[in-house]
Amino acid sequence: MAMAAPLTLVVVAAAVAVVFVGGGVEGWVLKEGFYEQSCPRAEALVKHYVEQHVPLAPSVAATLIRTHFHDCFVRGCDASVLLNGTDGAEAEKDAAPNLTLRGFAFIDRIKSVVERECPGVVSCADILALATRDAISVIGGPFWRVATGRRDGRVSIKQEALDQIPAPTMNFTDLLSSFQSKGLDLADLIWLSGAHTIGIAHCNSFSKRLYNFTGKGGPGDADPSLDAEYAANLRRSKCAAPSDNTTIVEMDPGSFLTFDLGYYRGLLRRRGLFQSDAALVTDAAAEANIASVVSSPPEVFFQVFARSMAKLGMVGVKTGSEGEIRKHCALVNDIHY
Repeated sequence: MAMAAPLTLVVVAAAVAVVFVGGGVEGWVLKEGFYEQSCPRAEALVKHYVEQHVPLAPSVAATLIRTHFHDCFVRGCDASVLLNGTDGAEAEKDAAPNLTLRGFAFIDRIKSVVERECPGVVSCADILALATRDAISVIGGPFWRVATGRRDGRVSIKQEALDQIPAPTMNFTDLLSSFQSKGLDLADLIWLSGAHTIGIAHCNSFSKRLYNFTGKGGPGDADPSLDAEYAANLRRSKCAAPSDNTTIVEMDPGSFLTFDLGYYRGLLRRRGLFQSDAALVTDAAAEANIASVVSSPPEVFFQVFARSMAKLGMVGVKTGSEGEIRKHCALVNDIHY
């Protein structure tokens, strides 16, 4: 019963090919196949590049989905996270949450392929949205329909990323508030968090839960909501010191390259790595939804995840006369190089 509403919404979302977003031109829309006339092979070029290269480095899928998420949470899905800082001003990519993003060069290479075919036509924002979808599909994850027609933003500010990207230390109330501020809801919070099934994290992003949760310090000061055996194993074999900021840990141990339900199973066993992961099961409705999906066929998770990814890709998009179509994803068009 708890899953009836999300599943109904999946069916509705799958049937929608044109999405009105109220951009810079009256009635302007995102729509599937936006480039059918202006650059007919655009989506095929993105897909071909992803299919060629992601199998050689499957972890790229995780960094692309994280990049897409971080982009959409700051100024909307406008590829502002891809911009370099200029004139001494730092950009979103210089903010702490984005320092470990590794997908910039990958997107730049796809952009160069598309630019050779159709100069100045396809936005970096659309390329990021399409490449993310295709990469997840390549590693065996769900496929969702991506409406296109996004324009690229011209502004990228470090502080905005610090203020708006959800932090791994957030409690449930703050997480839900953060998502709701972007037009997303409880279901989106639950299912978009499922991307952590292919995620990795640096020790310093959760070491407080292992060593200094109350401020007293030491291995005895662990977060009581974290499974004690799991915490001890992390201290012993992964994050041996509170100061470790280089070691990486799988967020879904044993299957972090597989898009599956392992992350949610871990949450129900109190083995979520981030405080924000653990927060999901502090809410009765969220925990019930997670338990329902875990006991269902994997296709159910794929459906609800796909719905929320399609919705994420609509957050704050620029269309019509807003923004621009960048020639190079790291630079606005009036920056010469």
